[in-house]
Amino acid sequence: MSQAWHDCAHNNPKWLPESAPVTEQRWRLCVYAMENNPKALMERVAKDFPKEKRAAATAAEKPAAHDGWSQAATRSGWVEIASKVTWMKSLPLGPFVRLKDGSLLGVGESQAIVSHDEGVTWETRPLFAQGQNLEAGDERSLIRTANGTLILVFMNMADFKWGWNKETSLTEPGTRLPVWAIRSVDEGQTWTDAQMIYDGYCGDIHDMLQTRDGHIIAPVQELMYEDGRHALRPRFSTDEGKTWQRANLLDIGGRGNHDGLIEATLAERQDGVVWMLCRTNLGKFWSALSDDYGEHWRVLQPSDIPASSAPGTFLRLASGRLLLVWNRPTPEGSTEVPPEVKMPGDRQWADVPCSNYRAELSVALSSDDGKTWSKPVVVARRSDAPRGSLAYSYVFEHQPGEIWITTMQGDLRLSVRETDLVTP
Repeated sequence: MSQAWHDCAHNNPKWLPESAPVTEQRWRLCVYAMENNPKALMERVAKDFPKEKRAAATAAEKPAAHDGWSQAATRSGWVEIASKVTWMKSLPLGPFVRLKDGSLLGVGESQAIVSHDEGVTWETRPLFAQGQNLEAGDERSLIRTANGTLILVFMNMADFKWGWNKETSLTEPGTRLPVWAIRSVDEGQTWTDAQMIYDGYCGDIHDMLQTRDGHIIAPVQELMYEDGRHALRPRFSTDEGKTWQRANLLDIGGRGNHDGLIEATLAERQDGVVWMLCRTNLGKFWSALSDDYGEHWRVLQPSDIPASSAPGTFLRLASGRLLLVWNRPTPEGSTEVPPEVKMPGDRQWADVPCSNYRAELSVALSSDDGKTWSKPVVVARRSDAPRGSLAYSYVFEHQPGEIWITTMQGDLRLSVRETDLVTP
């Protein structure tokens, strides 16, 4: 029961009607007490909640098991989990940081969440002051600096408006999703210095980096309203997130509501160069490099890493290795993009054909700052659903060598050991 309450509280936090005073809002929770039969449960959910019937019916059909793989039921359907990967059902969506007292902190829409038992249970704390029209989306970035400052950068879903004109391949007037930053200097007890750092439409932000000299870099994505695509213009802070400045714009062209240079992740190389790995629709990630801690980005070029039209996530491990979590453009062992996820290049999604395959989540390691990579390991997959999406990952090294992976799409909650990712 406590786990059901936890899942509902973090996955369905809407109190309705939203426009009503707090004392008049209500939150509905339906609890089923029945035999342990996922198929019967999801069929009942489909009956009781017709709007969710299709998703519930799909989730009810448990696919055949494959040797060496286990299965977990999520809101999106049945997911196959690789051997030596552990399912962490008590975890909410990341990102996470470890506080000075050893506890873990994450965030929700309007609250910080804290665990004192390594992610088994979570308590909540207010994130925003009363009256602030702020709501953190599921795509956000959170760090704890070397000096102990917590910094959260997020898209403000309370100010979200999206519209796309298929005839012009441009957004509709009023489209916006601004980026805000807020910080805490008392381990998340209180949050201050809330400020908008981009007033436009940002489609994603899921990473942030503190460099060795103390710069904080946030890879903010900007909508180019008159061009019908997105570009990256990172923000950086030299005072622990109290104020922010803009770096230069990075643009590779394109036309479509998911086209351009977008959804970046960050790593600092051993030589001090900051590497920003960016999602594109061109079959691979593109790399941007900065030699002044993110203030200027003077190198922009294709990488050698094949990728679907989905973001990757870097993490520098305690061992010194660089870890990458991402979606490859084709299924493991195949060179063909499943037809269900071939995007046509019609200036709606993008102006070039591309793969949107996200049904497998892969992980690789590099011991030389990305010059070479270990053989990718698929840690989770939807073999029954090529359109399934296991994407937008948050990666946290819970203990040295133990890595937690949670995803915004696909609801993955995984733990994997670094030693199990090192392939011969």
